Parts: sequence; structure tokens; C-alpha cells
Amino acid sequence: MTTLFTNARLINPEGGTDAPGQLLVRNGRIAAVDAASDPAALLAAQGLRAEDVTVQDCGGRCLAPGIVDIGVKVCEPGERHKESYKTAGLAAAAGGVTTIVTRPDTAPAIDSPETLEFVTRRAQADTPVNVLPMAALTKGREGREMTEIGFLMDAGAVAFSDCDHVVTDTKVFQRALAYARSCGALVIAHPQEPVLSRGAAATSGKFAALYGLPAVSPMAERMGLDRDIALLEMTGAKYHADQITTARALPALERAKANGLDITAGTSIHHLTLNELDVAGYRSFFKVKPPLRAEDDRLAVVEAVRTGLIDIISSMHTPQDEESKRLPFEEAAAGAVALETLLPAALRLYHAELLDLPTLFRAMALNPARRLGLDSGRLAVDAPADLVLFDADVPFVLDRFKLRSKSQNTPYDGQRMQGRVEATFVAGEAVYRRD
Repeated sequence: MTTLFTNARLINPEGGTDAPGQLLVRNGRIAAVDAASDPAALLAAQGLRAEDVTVQDCGGRCLAPGIVDIGVKVCEPGERHKESYKTAGLAAAAGGVTTIVTRPDTAPAIDSPETLEFVTRRAQADTPVNVLPMAALTKGREGREMTEIGFLMDAGAVAFSDCDHVVTDTKVFQRALAYARSCGALVIAHPQEPVLSRGAAATSGKFAALYGLPAVSPMAERMGLDRDIALLEMTGAKYHADQITTARALPALERAKANGLDITAGTSIHHLTLNELDVAGYRSFFKVKPPLRAEDDRLAVVEAVRTGLIDIISSMHTPQDEESKRLPFEEAAAGAVALETLLPAALRLYHAELLDLPTLFRAMALNPARRLGLDSGRLAVDAPADLVLFDADVPFVLDRFKLRSKSQNTPYDGQRMQGRVEATFVAGEAVYRRD
């Protein structure tokens, strides 16, 4: 199948450009990217006839690489009532996410080749987007014994993580990092000092004290990252910090990169667009992990994304059912769904003139693809035709009950958003078109 996307606003994170143009897709891959406005000339240069090509008029809307989302929780096995591969795939497609990298914090954890093969089959059968699974770093995510990293890589694991279960035994973590390095495996960690952060529902400060919420200092993130960096210096492993959310952690990250360590860092869309004041009224849909931070922290993290110090923006999609959220704030489960809201929320940063579109897609598509060794995330000849077509300016009010996830625990419910996905393509085939 050959498709020509004309009259498009091409967002190219690799070149840092945002310009009009057209793009040709052939056999599931990008065949040509052209700034010219003459489709006939492009087709002639490719030896194609107009009648053999499907034309997609983008109407001046943005065409960008599909989002590669690291850290998506799909609740199979164990909690399928919260999210299945089918509903997660539909939500991803509607959100412009063409590749989801799934977390292993399921029940049971994905810590054996057999469990990994089960979820891989489920994903292939039910999901219209690409699915790449992570596996647990330690058995049962209990931090005592590392998993069979080599066998799990053979079964398809692209990274290893215990998610929000910090490996407290430094010797176990050091051995796991050393073994991962010998296999060339990527380790994704959650930088938090686990004792300080245990039971926290908010970030320490005047606001948390006013509301009487158990809180954690931002230094807990800095302390956790410092420990991990020291172990990276010992082992030379490939490491990714899943969420950096505080200003105090940024200097340590900058030093680690300057020292040549193989380290990257991500942050969540919620920490980029919300702050600690949003939990006013004890609104449990705003309870995430780590907790929302002060506005100064939020702006510092946005700036770190702009400069490239923080490499990746993720949804950290965490479905929770109503029973888990409709509880007193301290008792409510942490997490929010975000596959479908990732792009509209990220566009808030664009409309606030904090980040331009190539920078956003560098963090949401190009950098995560590069970290995982994928050739997607870019508008370049021979790259996979995983694309998102979106209108960056159209306003709408978000209705959580229209989300495709089984769980609708989004903090953006009822909020005015600006920017909406019009269509999503995987290997050149439309997996979503807005009605």
C-alpha cells in the first residue's frame, strides 16, 4: 500500500524542524519526505502513478512520528478489570501512541519467560499498536533475587525494572546492574529513597502541612538518584530513571551525564502540567507516584526537557478502578490513566510557549526510540511509517467517560484542552481515525 500525505505540517524532531511538506509511505515505511508542494513531481521522482497512490490530505494539520511511550501499565495478568491489552491498545491509538513499552508490575509480576510469553501473545492478538514488554529486575519485584535477564531478553524483554519497588539491598542492585551490563540490558529504576518516601501522599511543604497529608521531601528523589549513580559508576550499566520530578535531582543528573555514564532520564506528563496545589479538596484523581511537586519544581523539569537534560516524556499510564480511587486521599491508590491524554496535555506546554513541537516529539518519540534501539520516532526515509496526525489548536473539554481505557482515572476530567489526534498510523495503516 502506498499513501501520500499532502498539505501537512511536518514535525521532525530529528532535524528540529516544523515546516510544511509532504510525506510518502510505501510498504509500511517512509519512502520520501519532501518540502515541495507538488505531489505530481514527488510521485514521478518515485516512479509512481497517481492512480496507484492513496492521497491523505492533512489539511495543514501536524504530521509527526508516533509517540513511543515507556512505562505503560497494562493490568494483565491479574487485574484485567482495570485495563486489558485491547482497551490499552485502543486508548494508545486514539492518543497518537504507536508503541507502548509495558511495565512488569502486574499480579503476578512479569518475571519469567513463561509470563512474558503470555503477555506477548495477548498483546499481539488484541492490540493495534506496537507493544514492547519490560520484565522485572528481581523475582516478584521483591528486591532479593534477580531474574533470569538473559532468558527474558531472548523472550523479548526490552528493559528491566521493578517499577516503584525500589531495590533496597544495594548489593542485590549492584549485582543486577553488573549482570545487565554483561547482557547489554537496559535497567529502568525509580529514584526514591524508600524509607523517606514510604506512605507519602504529597510533597512536603506548607500545602501538605495545611492539608494534614503525609509527605515526602524532594530530597528523597535526589538521594535515590545519587545512590543509583554511584552504582552506575561501579558497574557501567545502561540506566534510565523513570521519573525525575524535582529541581534538586537535576544537578546530580547533569553531573552523571557530563561524566560519561550511560544514563538517561524521563518524567511524566502529569508532573510537567500539574503541581501540588491541584490536589486541593483531596481530589484523589490527582494522586500519583511520586506525588505532584511545587510549581518551581515543575518549571525546572520543563526547562530540563527543553535543554535535553531530561530525555523522555512518558504517560506513566496507571489504571485504577473507582473503588481504588474513591477513598480518603491517604488511602486512595496512586496513578492516573494518560495514554489518550498524553498528547493534548503535552500541547499545553506548546501553547504556553514553554516547548516547541519538535522538542516535544524529541522527548515523546525520538529519544525513547533511540534509548530502546528502535528506528522509529523520526520522519526519515526508510523509518517505519508510525505516524500521528493531529490538530494542535482545536479546543475541547475532556470527558473521562469517553476515554477508551477501562479505567477513567484522569486528573484532566472536565478541563479545557487544546489539540486533538485526528488519525494514527502504524506501518502506514490507519489504526485510529477520529469520528
